[in-house]
Amino acid sequence: MSIYYKDKEEKYVVGLMSGTSLDGVDAALVKIKGYGENIKAHLVEFLNMQIPEDIKNEIRDSFSIERSNVELICSLNFKLGYLFAEAAKAVCEKAKFDIKNLDFIGSHGQTSFHIPVPYKNFAKSTLQIGEPAVIAYETNTLVVSNFRTMDMAALGEGAPLVPYTEYLLYKGDKNRALQNIGGIGNVTVIPAHCSLDDMSAFDTGPGNMIIDEVTKRLKGVSYDKGGAFAAQGTIIEEMLKELMAEEYMDRVPPKTTGRELFGSQFVDKLIEKYGNLKAEDIIATVTMFTAKSIEHNYRKFIFPKTKIEEIILGGGGSYNNTLVSMIKELLPECKVMIQEDLGYSSDAKEAIAFAVLANETLNGNSGNVLNATGAKERVILGNITPVPRGK
Repeated sequence: MSIYYKDKEEKYVVGLMSGTSLDGVDAALVKIKGYGENIKAHLVEFLNMQIPEDIKNEIRDSFSIERSNVELICSLNFKLGYLFAEAAKAVCEKAKFDIKNLDFIGSHGQTSFHIPVPYKNFAKSTLQIGEPAVIAYETNTLVVSNFRTMDMAALGEGAPLVPYTEYLLYKGDKNRALQNIGGIGNVTVIPAHCSLDDMSAFDTGPGNMIIDEVTKRLKGVSYDKGGAFAAQGTIIEEMLKELMAEEYMDRVPPKTTGRELFGSQFVDKLIEKYGNLKAEDIIATVTMFTAKSIEHNYRKFIFPKTKIEEIILGGGGSYNNTLVSMIKELLPECKVMIQEDLGYSSDAKEAIAFAVLANETLNGNSGNVLNATGAKERVILGNITPVPRGK
């Protein structure tokens, strides 16, 4: 029995997630029964709340070494707290569910900066913002947040964290790879009939991050809808070869990456060198870079150990038809599907994961996977912010 709320057969939980692609705050209302190996999670409702452009610009500034400062991050932490609270309220309203009956909220927050490997005089560390006290106060609901830090304290990289929930929800009788394509691409390998220790997970490299940034600069829109621009372009082989030479491609897992490597400064150099070429060709090439980075990591680090039968794509990238077609062509020996083919939601997947992780935290269960984060031991994740006024 949890020490934080009365033991109930069914719990209603909101999971909140804002990723590196800044395509909005995902909010999932989830009905959960049990925990650990016996958990059952059912998506009740989902919505994506757009981030106002002024706040989005502040988030981008907070990512930048040149433009970021402590005053900005201090303020933005609270602004995002209010935005996440609004998303939690909105998904309950959409479901016609009284928020007074909500048991708790699991909020990943917005990653401001992530240092998985120490460098210079900077310690291995991570920072997620979106103040949980604001979320708790605005919703009068217990909040579990800041999931990455305990794993890093246990000498892990703090990511990826979704693999534990994927193990609980997707394990079965086939060798599966769950490939998420958000701002960053990450894969969870779930062998048939596996135990938790048999799993592995790591970041494959860029997901939509470079594609979105290039599309925004060259076409003036926030993303390449359906992969339409990429479909009109031709791959620039010299550029693709240069992109694939990035050191991260051959780094041995466990490994994580983010905007600090594949963010705006990466695109700055790309545009400086190739910006005179046709926009559609550049977009097609960076789209292929995401697809090739996935294939490369699979063939080098996964296939030698596990013969993958099914690849299940999730995240916003699964709606990029050109990207999905590229992945299918590069990995013809695998059956490539999207979450919707299994009756799930690509959009809601990560928000559901943090609802499930919050449930594990409150039931005293560890939520990290050692072969995913590289931590020295399994630990209970997250910080707990109590109900402020009783419930």
